[in-house]
Amino acid sequence: MKIRPWTMMLTMLAGWINQHQQDVIEYLKTENAILKEKLGKKRLILSDDQRGKLAVLAKKIGRKALEEICDVFSPETLLKWHRMLIARKYDGSKNRKLGRPRISEKLRNFIIKMAKRNRDWGYTRIQRQLKYLKFDVGVNTIGNILKKEGLEPQPDRTRKTTWSEFVKAHWQSLSAIDFFTAEVYTLKGLTRYMVLVVIDYATRKVEIAGIIEQAHGTWMAQMAKNLTDPFSGFLKNKKYVVRDRDPLYTDAFLEILKAGGVQAIKSMPLAPNFNPFVERFIRSIKAECLDRMIIFGEAHLRYCISEYISHYHEERAHQGLNNKIIDPPPDGKGKIVCHERLGGLLKFYRKAA
Repeated sequence: MKIRPWTMMLTMLAGWINQHQQDVIEYLKTENAILKEKLGKKRLILSDDQRGKLAVLAKKIGRKALEEICDVFSPETLLKWHRMLIARKYDGSKNRKLGRPRISEKLRNFIIKMAKRNRDWGYTRIQRQLKYLKFDVGVNTIGNILKKEGLEPQPDRTRKTTWSEFVKAHWQSLSAIDFFTAEVYTLKGLTRYMVLVVIDYATRKVEIAGIIEQAHGTWMAQMAKNLTDPFSGFLKNKKYVVRDRDPLYTDAFLEILKAGGVQAIKSMPLAPNFNPFVERFIRSIKAECLDRMIIFGEAHLRYCISEYISHYHEERAHQGLNNKIIDPPPDGKGKIVCHERLGGLLKFYRKAA
């Protein structure tokens, strides 16, 4: 086969060009290796324009060639930049219209507060109330807010009554009963006496129902009769009395209360704060009076308790009543004088008449 001269010349030229390209590639690889060595472990950060230029050129070269010449950036990195350029070109997020604006945190808290205070209100009722207040909130938004807060829909919420709601709804008709003990020196030695106390939730007035060395069923039945007496009973106008799980509250005791129109509510197990008002009174009488005295005999115990009850009703300010006195004495216009009980253990200041 005869080879023409110009064909040989083209072949030689193509070989020379290919060799020249290989030399250029080898030079670039060596230069990139030196640059990478100089950079060490420092990260090379490029601008968006620089990344774009490299991405366009990398796409033209192709992955195979990139794997041969790339030392600073991997082919995956360069091609990822190219995909990002394409995604940015067709990104239409800037042209999207905004959806329904998010409600403020203040309005969100108000919706939760409204649902908790009005447990028989459904989503639609809450939405109508908000619309009256010039708030435009969707029913689904209200539902999502309450679900995230852990509040059930209206039918489930109304089936459950919290203790706080029960107390507020029956405040004027609620009372509580409990025992406390006092150590008394008698002829038999140190003797423990039991004191039965009842408190009115609304007024915080206290009644000492009875004092005995050891309570028993017959005595408890008599106490129930005294408390529910239609003329002078402390519980004559009450519907509920909160009590603990003490077995001294016998069936006979509870039946007499029920016959007098008073229902006894038994506290839950392991609930020390279920009956806080009477517990607070017991803490007060012990800390302010009984624990600071040595008591001799039952008569002395009754006198000390009677003096404290008078002080509690007529002279002591109560934080739960906005620092008011339950039965304050008449105001005087004279100079301020100090009144004392139990040898100065209990003091009260007021203006003389």
